[in-house]
Amino acid sequence: MENYTYNSYTLQLEGLNISKDSLYPALLFLFFSYLFIMILNVGITILIFINKNLHQPMYLLYCNLPLNDILANSIVVPRLLIDLMRPPSERLISYYQCVVQAYIAHLVGTTSHTVLMIMAYDRYVAICNPLHYASTMTNKMVIKLTVCAWGVAFVLVGILLGLTIRLSRCRTLITNPYCDNASLFKLSCESDVFINNVYGLTFTVLLFTGSIGSMVLTYTKITVVCLTTKNKSLNNKALKTCSTHLVVYLIFLFSGMSIITLHRFPEYSESRKIVAVLYHIIPGSLNPIIYGMQSKEIKKFVSKVKLKKVLPLY
Repeated sequence: MENYTYNSYTLQLEGLNISKDSLYPALLFLFFSYLFIMILNVGITILIFINKNLHQPMYLLYCNLPLNDILANSIVVPRLLIDLMRPPSERLISYYQCVVQAYIAHLVGTTSHTVLMIMAYDRYVAICNPLHYASTMTNKMVIKLTVCAWGVAFVLVGILLGLTIRLSRCRTLITNPYCDNASLFKLSCESDVFINNVYGLTFTVLLFTGSIGSMVLTYTKITVVCLTTKNKSLNNKALKTCSTHLVVYLIFLFSGMSIITLHRFPEYSESRKIVAVLYHIIPGSLNPIIYGMQSKEIKKFVSKVKLKKVLPLY
């Protein structure tokens, strides 16, 4: 291998291998998906902040998810659109830009898990201890939990990427549509990567077992309370709020697990690339729709806005 390839600060993104016939449909799909995601997530975030009736812990915590979707899609989709219009040899990115892109991609993914775990706790307190909900989930507590969710992700992902960038590089091709830790790790030719493997495995196991465990624990307790109390209004409330949260979590969980699984099978590299892009697009598109359709407060506010626009015409 040539010497100039060692620790090169210019990397090449492999991107998506799209045929000429499929190029324009792919461009249109990505462009309108990005536009759709921006409009929905920015809209629902503004809606929650301007409507005082939505200044509740559940919605304030949920605001972290659209912010994550906006950030994640903004660092991935625009760059992907530009790269699709370039020949593969011109899809270049600096090493520092690649590290930043990988860091943000992992940060928003990890934060989404921690936020969803906190939202599960919020639902548990609201349904299992409704009398103590107002005193437990105060504005200060919501701020503390939000800072904790981002802080934990910030530190854990920082260590993950820090262990990777310390390795010397002898390759320059990122075999992915965008930069992530696994792609940066594959640039290294060092044999002593024991610490990276241990931390990477521990990080993944703790994140997924922690989130899955918290969901199973909280929803088991919620189910027990609903079955024992036999309160119809409580059961309806639990069904509406918990089903929304659970569907969002399952979409996010299966999307993330699909990428991790496909990274272990090089023969499915093209499928992994598509899944990696859909990992950001699908949750970013579905999350605001799911919460918007299930929330009475959001429906009422939207209907009021429509009435105010229609009534002046008569």
